Amino acid sequence: MGLGKTLQSLCVLAGDHYVNQAKGTASAPLRSLVVCPPTLTGHWMYEVVKFLPNKFLNPLQYAGPPHERDKLKARMMKHNLIIASYDIIRKDINVFSEVQWNYCILDEGHVIKNDKAKSTRAIKQLRANHRLILSGTPIQNNVLELWSLFDFLMPGFLGTEKQFSSRYARPILASRDPKCSSREQEAGVLAMEALHRQVLPLVLRRVKQDVLKDLPPKITQDYYCELSPLQERLYEDFARMKNVDLSDGQQSHVFQSLRYLQSVCNHPKLVLSSSHAQYESLVTRPGLNLADIKHAAKLPALKQLLVDCGIGTGTPPAAPGAPFDTVGAPPSILTQHRALIFCQLKAMLDIVENDLFKTDMPSVTYLRLDGSVPTMSRHSIVTKFNSDPTIDVLLLTTQVGGLGLNLTGADTVIFVEHDWSPMKDLQAMDRAHRIGQKKVVNVYRLITKNTLEEKIMNLQKFKLLTANTVINSENRNLETMATGKLLDLFSLDGQDKNSTPGAGVGGSNEETSGGPGGLKNLLDTLPELWDEREYQEEYDLSNFVQSLNPPPSTTDMV
Repeated sequence: MGLGKTLQSLCVLAGDHYVNQAKGTASAPLRSLVVCPPTLTGHWMYEVVKFLPNKFLNPLQYAGPPHERDKLKARMMKHNLIIASYDIIRKDINVFSEVQWNYCILDEGHVIKNDKAKSTRAIKQLRANHRLILSGTPIQNNVLELWSLFDFLMPGFLGTEKQFSSRYARPILASRDPKCSSREQEAGVLAMEALHRQVLPLVLRRVKQDVLKDLPPKITQDYYCELSPLQERLYEDFARMKNVDLSDGQQSHVFQSLRYLQSVCNHPKLVLSSSHAQYESLVTRPGLNLADIKHAAKLPALKQLLVDCGIGTGTPPAAPGAPFDTVGAPPSILTQHRALIFCQLKAMLDIVENDLFKTDMPSVTYLRLDGSVPTMSRHSIVTKFNSDPTIDVLLLTTQVGGLGLNLTGADTVIFVEHDWSPMKDLQAMDRAHRIGQKKVVNVYRLITKNTLEEKIMNLQKFKLLTANTVINSENRNLETMATGKLLDLFSLDGQDKNSTPGAGVGGSNEETSGGPGGLKNLLDTLPELWDEREYQEEYDLSNFVQSLNPPPSTTDMV
């Protein structure tokens, strides 16, 4: 995340094209394909044009509605690099599957973690001489995701899905159970070690602290907020409802209930529609204005954070949200800090924009990047934000803005909402903390105290175990969580005996912990199992390649 995977890949493509030209081995250009999230197609185009002359790589951004893509199909033969999104590949797989590609590179390749998804099935129909996956978080929930990635890279290398599950996934999953036997723990560790040794020669992993000695630190802090009286009433009333019964096993009902409580934690507006049972009694009360930020705990906290950063204290621009030119701008207008504000829902971004910025903080200049912004326009917003220091804030949804973008113009990252997968939030954090950042990056997570949200953060702490052991042994998928644990999420109290106390304002929640008898504790007793220097000596990539007979496939995973 922010370590130059894009540029390394472009060097590989350009170098291979140059060698083929020099040898005269290709009568026609050998086309390569880059597949990435839609927000990043413009970023790849920009990087190619910035670093490489047209004689090496001549890119085509294959995007747009069907009638525009029909015109682009005729131009594909004239370009040696095609850049397209996963969704476009799925829609036009009949076009892309007919081509024998030279390189096929999947940026943010963990997108194909679900082997049953339509996009994944389409991607696996592509034919290529060389295949690469770029990802900062290849494993997000369970070890089967790794099988899906390698099923694209080297079909059959890890066996069938059934064989992989029997050999690796089941023993590893069983060893995570606190009640497992010592034999199951040992089997899980051995399976982990065997999987690690098998995939290690095919994984090039770079860690920021190892290769970017001059990168400023990233400080993650939890900022706790007390629910407003209105939020507390909505929360407690729902939690007490006798018809909310999670023991019926209806998973869709469980998720709907959890989503409701998360929405209450964010803003009452997200749940108080005209169809709500308490709409008349709450919303129609004299003097109640839901647009007042006092009714949502996170909005006053967000305002205070921005003010502490020097944002929103200057002279308001001509139109709220409309950035102005830096030429002639007084020094007082240029704030010392600039922020990225992440939400899960566009509706919450609307509330931040309308109820906080336009009403309470009209001097804040901002841009917005979410799913409503056309794909072709997203890169220009990123460029505008990075190049114009008078823009204080960039509002983003984690889904659209949390992957691959370079947003080093900001040094403050604020999460108003949080994803169930901590890896997605980690990806979003590193939009600012990457190559080119000159300032310390401060990350703030707004968390409502003694609620479902706090318990989610305690259950899914940000961990580094994934990168160190190939599989994340503590990040439980909600779908595999026991019903009893789901029931624990619904209470509104501060006495959860299983939860870890939060760090509070200014504290850090980056440590990982494991339950007694868990896999992590067992691994901690075997440090020699994960000695990277020992692996590097025994499983050096060049030695590994030379030892293969017949000559190996050029498939790799980055």
